[in-house]
Amino acid sequence: MCLAASLPMSASAEDKPDPSVYEVAYSEDGRYYNADDVPTFNITEDGTVDWMTFSGFRRYHAECHVCHGPDGEGSTYAPAVKNAAVDLGYDGFVDVVVNGRQNGNSVMPHFGENRNVMCFLDDIYVYLKARGTDSVPRGRPANKEAKSDVIREDENACMG
Repeated sequence: MCLAASLPMSASAEDKPDPSVYEVAYSEDGRYYNADDVPTFNITEDGTVDWMTFSGFRRYHAECHVCHGPDGEGSTYAPAVKNAAVDLGYDGFVDVVVNGRQNGNSVMPHFGENRNVMCFLDDIYVYLKARGTDSVPRGRPANKEAKSDVIREDENACMG
């Protein structure tokens, strides 16, 4: 049984994101997608996360957590982003990360030329989507799926 859509029992109906945002429709080469072909997370009953969610945790903490705080919870320097993947959707999230954004005195720099971000942008998106739906708790996921050969090849090609 897949728990990709598990949400806390305390959440009210209006607090829950639309399930189409995160429910797994199919997987391909170790990646999971919803019915709209948007990357999503997959968590098994025993708490094992898919490779992209685990990689997203690692990449988020290498590149994003300095400003946005651990686990996307925000800091005194930049806002919480754990809901960004859900609230902005895939295209909006990608646009902000690639192009940056200014909101008053707050500036999100562009990362469109940073391979450490761009080669793992889907991973970061999937991780934040899982955090934004409270499907993964704070902290490093204890168990993860193995990285597929296709994901490994894609990463090597992207990183050069």
